[in-house]
Amino acid sequence: MASSISGAPDPAGVPVPQKLVRGPEAEPSVTSTPGIDTTTPATERPTNKQQDEPDTTATESQVVGDGEASHTETVDVDKSKPEDFDGEVKTTNELPSAKTLKDIEGLVVLDKDGKTRSFGSLYRGSDAPRRVLVIFIRHFFCGNCQEYLRTLAESINPEALEQLPTKTGVVVVGCGDPALIEMYTEATGCRFPIYTDPTRALFDKLGMNKTLALGSKPAYMRKSMWRSVLDSVFQGLRVLPKGLALKSGDQRQVGGEFLFEPLDLGKSTTAQEPSGGADGSDGIGGEDKKVTWCHRMRSTRDHAEIPVIMNLLGLK
Repeated sequence: MASSISGAPDPAGVPVPQKLVRGPEAEPSVTSTPGIDTTTPATERPTNKQQDEPDTTATESQVVGDGEASHTETVDVDKSKPEDFDGEVKTTNELPSAKTLKDIEGLVVLDKDGKTRSFGSLYRGSDAPRRVLVIFIRHFFCGNCQEYLRTLAESINPEALEQLPTKTGVVVVGCGDPALIEMYTEATGCRFPIYTDPTRALFDKLGMNKTLALGSKPAYMRKSMWRSVLDSVFQGLRVLPKGLALKSGDQRQVGGEFLFEPLDLGKSTTAQEPSGGADGSDGIGGEDKKVTWCHRMRSTRDHAEIPVIMNLLGLK
């Protein structure tokens, strides 16, 4: 049936449409919008958000047709992996399993001269103490970690560790170019050996996270944030001629602390022959070790506080 338009004329005699009248068999009016498929019902058409971001879309509304109908769909937001600055990362201080420790023993670390040795030799080698605290730091220009080691060096030193009933040592592991270790040692005054794992395989295996979240200010931070940032920039400029300004390590990587101790700390043993290295310098021998305590950073300045470390090692 044809449609008809009725209306009263205006003063000029031109009819003014007042109402659109359709017969019962007339098709509904559809307004075409570029980019929208009007042949498929709105409830069946996925939006671009649904296609590209199925896990992170919040709530959105889509207006279709002539503006009278709307479709709202709610999708859960995935917050298991927060953004870099979106608060502290979620992690635990669960101890690494025996399998994990077996897997990381043979991973390679580098000293300041670029010489390699196995990670296991740092705590199980012929020259390793029975107890070894391994401190994993961020990139070598990180002012937060540098401040941590400066504060640590004032309270814990090799001489103090020698006075403990059980031979104890501290090792630092970064993730940048080994050529920056000398600069880092000078900047922090650290008297403990420093190594690096540029592949960050150790960080991954031991469950350490990545974030740029600043977190709350710890007690060991005595410098202001801006002073730390400026110092980091100047350090980068100093090594620019050597091509090391961009080789400090992944800036999103955070670290932690892991204490390696013998399976039976109370048992007195004699060192075994190392299983590798003709001169014993890189052999993994001695007692089997386990991690008895660990702390993983949740932000860029979340190292375990110095009093916690001192109490852990038995220092007053």
